[in-house]
Amino acid sequence: MVAQLPKALLKLHVIPRGSRNEVTGWRGDALCIKITAPPVEGAANAAIVKFVADKLGVRKSQVELVSGDKSREKTLRIIGLSDAEVRARIGG
Repeated sequence: MVAQLPKALLKLHVIPRGSRNEVTGWRGDALCIKITAPPVEGAANAAIVKFVADKLGVRKSQVELVSGDKSREKTLRIIGLSDAEVRARIGG
């Protein structure tokens, strides 16, 4: 039997074209972040994955966009961390 890695889901509210990449707090159960990249041709989505991976201390390959490709409301899957670990590392 192979042990499965934990997987957390992280809801985001994203503000593209921000002055800098930063976490601005929580809006209900969604983490609010500002990203400097514009929402053009996936640039903001790629920046979000990199920013969240760096913030959590995981590889980009462990962060996957599962919904919200063309929306400000997004959901990411974080492989290798539980929901509690994600909240603890982000602060909240």
